[in-house]
Formats: sequence, structure tokens, C-alpha cells
Amino acid sequence: MGRLFGTDGVRGIANADLTAELALGLSVAAAHVLAEAGSFAGHRPVAVVGRDPRASGEFLEAAVVAGLASAGVDVLRVGVLPTPAVAYLTGALGADLGVMLSASHNAMPDNGIKFFARGGHKLDDVLEDRIEEVYGEHRTGAPWNRPTGAGVGRVKDYDEGFDQYVAHLIGVLPNRLDGLKIVLDEAHGAASHVSPEAFSRAGAQVITIGAQPDGLNINEDCGSTHLDLLKSAVVEHGADFGIAHDGDADRCLAVDGSGAEVDGDQILAILALSLRERDALRENTVVGTVMSNLGFKLAMEREGIHVVQTAVGDRYVLESLKEYGYALGGEQSGHVIVLDHATTGDGTLTGLLLAARVAATKRPLAELAAVMDRLPQVLINVPDVDKSRVASTPELSAAIAEAEAELGTTGRVLLRPSGTEPLVRVMVEAADIDHARAVAGRLADVVKSTLG
Repeated sequence: MGRLFGTDGVRGIANADLTAELALGLSVAAAHVLAEAGSFAGHRPVAVVGRDPRASGEFLEAAVVAGLASAGVDVLRVGVLPTPAVAYLTGALGADLGVMLSASHNAMPDNGIKFFARGGHKLDDVLEDRIEEVYGEHRTGAPWNRPTGAGVGRVKDYDEGFDQYVAHLIGVLPNRLDGLKIVLDEAHGAASHVSPEAFSRAGAQVITIGAQPDGLNINEDCGSTHLDLLKSAVVEHGADFGIAHDGDADRCLAVDGSGAEVDGDQILAILALSLRERDALRENTVVGTVMSNLGFKLAMEREGIHVVQTAVGDRYVLESLKEYGYALGGEQSGHVIVLDHATTGDGTLTGLLLAARVAATKRPLAELAAVMDRLPQVLINVPDVDKSRVASTPELSAAIAEAEAELGTTGRVLLRPSGTEPLVRVMVEAADIDHARAVAGRLADVVKSTLG
């Protein structure tokens, strides 16, 4: 059995890779590992379980709830809510763990399981490795120590979670959004009801698209991975700007009033300046990743803000924020973490804070986003390759070195195995878009020929 946990939980095709048996077994294993670590000492454990609207989430939720209850964990089932809502409620309710069933931006056939520890923080690698180990031991025949009688977990629906989370979001805002017309693309996902409710309560005039989830249409030609519908809607309705989430709403991308994309780096830059103005940007530092556009780093340096870069993945951004006490970090993809108010990327919170900045400054989003110039950046996903050999193939290493020498100081190259999908991401940044495309295309061909 290969490693189950990737950079963002366990993912796979639901009912093929990610089965009910696996979901149940991992949930039982997680309960035992957390008990082993002393997380449940002296009290009866409680878990918060939520999901996105995927059809497969219905049976996977049942399996997770069954596994936890069979291990003696009481379960609060919060239903369809964003990943950051489950993380928030795990902390706010004092629960011992949280479980979110979602494959985020992935296509509908996929699903995933993400565990949160007490406080709503993602489990660290050591605990995930131990969960896999314990699951493997019992999958091969070692019996579980199961409670009986009154020791089994109890299950109840926690319908208050929706309003509790929306109230939290509204409470974070430094100012209202009155006078703004905003288009929200909910990706037919977990924020389809939460996000419009929050923006409306904050005073914005809201127009929604992609907000009719039926279990099968999540992320389908909409949301943060498909911005064309949002761009058209913003222009059609004469909106101030638009916000796009992904399936579990831990991401936020934006579109300005002209229909131009505002990516995660630009959003991060805008929020960094906003937090600094309110003396909330601790250590005058913002955390990005190695995928952050060079234009972001240059803009922050020009503004006197220090940039720390981590490996790709919001968990690594979060680790840096927690370790050094920084307040803000995120990724170009739209994962933004405002640590004073969230323990994970929160797309709805990010969108609200972005809107609050527009409302407070009375400046259009395009003008705020112009704080940085995006260098042309080309990203090619190369599927169906052996991503484990990226760093150990001489021919590929030589091709990367050649590309880096060709770009010199005006660009850069990054090859990264996906943490959630069987593919390698080739990123090339250059002063000229055609040059970036040419170099990226050549490298992608080498990846296919050497790792395919």
C-alpha cells in the first residue's frame, strides 16, 4: 500500500480508490491514534464532520460517522459546509477532531478526507503517518479494541453551524460592504449558501452563479478553475468585481470590473497592505510559496514588506505562519490564510476582506491589484507520468539547467510533482510570454519522454 495522505489529506476516485471501507477504517484509525496521543484524555471525545455537495460525499460521510462512533467518538454532523467552516467549528466547539469530505477543486468523481486536530488545525505529518500505520495493521487482521454499550459514540446533526460560521465571518470584517455590487461564483460547491449569505449580511448587492449544487455539477466549468463565466457575468451585470471559489471554498480568486483576473498573489498583496495599515501585519512579513509570481515579491519589497517563501501547499504556508507568528500568507491559486481569524485557507473570508478593502478605499479592484505587475508565467500540467522520479532523472535535470541558463535573471523554472494528482507541474516565468511558453513546452516534452 502506497502512502495514502498527500499534501491535502487522502484523495482519489470515490468508490474506486476512496471506498466506504477505507473511509471507515481511516476514521477508526484516526480516533485510536489521537487517543494514543492523549488528545482524548479525561473526557469523551467529540468530532465535527462536514462535506461538500458531491454525491459520493453522502456515503462517505456515513462511513466516517460510523467509524468514529464505533470508536467511541460522539459526532456532530454539520452537513454541507466549506472546509474552513469545519475547521472553524472544530475549534469553536472545542471538538477533539474535525473531518471534511471533499476533493476541493478536483472533478466530481473524486473525493477526499481531511482530518483536523483540536483547534481546527490540520494534522501534522507524524500523526498522518501513524494513522496510516495503524490503519494498515488493522486492515490485515489485527482486531480493533471497540467500546460497547454506553461507550459507543452518539451522532446528532448540528444545524447551528451555518449561522455560527456566517456570524464569525461578519464579525471579522473591519467595515461593511454597502454600495458594492459583487458577482459570486460558488462552483456549485460547499459555499453555495454560506458565501451569498455572508456577503449579503455585510451589505453587498450579490449576484450568484454556480450556486445550484445537485451533487454532480461541482466545479463543472465554473468556480476558481474556470473563470470565463464569472468574467462574463461581471461585465454583463456591471458589477464592481467578482469572486470565485472552488468546490470546498478554501480558495478565492477574483475578477475586476473589466473582467480581468485578479489572482492569489495580487489578492495577497492587497490584503498585506490592508493589514499593515491596521498594524495587523506582524513582523511586517507576508508568507508566499515558491510558485508566487516574481512580481509579487518585487512589489512587496518596493512597499517595504518582507516575503517568506515556503514549499507549495497551504499546509506549509500555515506551518510558517504558526512557527514564526506571522499574520498572513497564501498561494497564487487563491489559498489565503489570515491566521488571526482562520486556521486554514478560507475563500469566503478572503473574498469578504478583499471586498472590505475596496469599500474602505473607494478604489476599484483593478487599481488596488495594480500594486504588483505579474510577470508572464506559464504552467503546464503533465499527466500520467511517474512524478516520484522528478528529482532523480539526469536527462530532466540537464533540461532544467539549460532552461535556467537561457532565462538568466529575468525568469525562473519550477518543476513540482502534484501532491493530490498523478501529474507533474511545469512552471516557467519570463519577461516575455512567448519565451515562457516556448521554454515550458520544451520542458513538458522532456517530462513526458523521461517520466512517461
